[in-house]
Amino acid sequence: MVLEGRVALVTGAASGIGRSIATRFARAGARVVMADLALDAAAAAAREIGGDDRALAVEMDVTDEAAVNAGVAKAVAAYGGIDVLVSNAGIQIVHPLEAFSYAEWKKMLAIHLDGAFLTTRACLPHMYRSGRGSLIYMGSVHSKLASVLKAPYVTAKHGLIGLAKTMAKEGAAHGVRANVICPGFVRTPLVEKQIPEQSRTLGISEEDVVRKVMLKDTVDGEFTTLDDVAEVALMFAAFPTNALTGQSLVVSHGWFMQ
Repeated sequence: MVLEGRVALVTGAASGIGRSIATRFARAGARVVMADLALDAAAAAAREIGGDDRALAVEMDVTDEAAVNAGVAKAVAAYGGIDVLVSNAGIQIVHPLEAFSYAEWKKMLAIHLDGAFLTTRACLPHMYRSGRGSLIYMGSVHSKLASVLKAPYVTAKHGLIGLAKTMAKEGAAHGVRANVICPGFVRTPLVEKQIPEQSRTLGISEEDVVRKVMLKDTVDGEFTTLDDVAEVALMFAAFPTNALTGQSLVVSHGWFMQ
């Protein structure tokens, strides 16, 4: 198993992409720390994966410095270190820019960018000490291009690419790699919530939101799946050298091509 002996911290792990990645890592041999605001849901997911020996749930608000540091400390106390970070926690708020409140803007950037910074900073000493590590940031196709109604989300997801490139340079001497996964639309609760919101804002049917907005530029009209994203995360986590670092990989049925 390619992650045998590794410890992975996954934020936003109680559901959706985070839960799928945590489950895939556990199948690959890792012990997984499932961090989420929803502790009960994270604990239930951890039990399904295999209980305390294979998966640990920790409550974590990724915008709270003390909570992040405490969650990482709990993970290290339980499993001895951190080898992989998946900074996945995120939310979506959909408005035209003029309708965004400053509080909403700050909340979006705090969860996506501050959360990535705080979790990275908390995990790095443990990775540097062991001489290995993989930082994986959950970007989006919106790390590469823009869509209407999503100004803070697009801004934050672009920012994660800059963070990963910087960490690829800083981490190289310590055996730590940094990469970004850029999924297309995955039918998670986050995306399901957007469909009626965009339908109301754009004045089109929910079917047209899916067909003419979300999937119109894919090669086959298909959603990206949880398994698609989890397999890319596994590749980044298990890759053995600095040859694959500072990169952003789009997983989107061809919505965006490089």
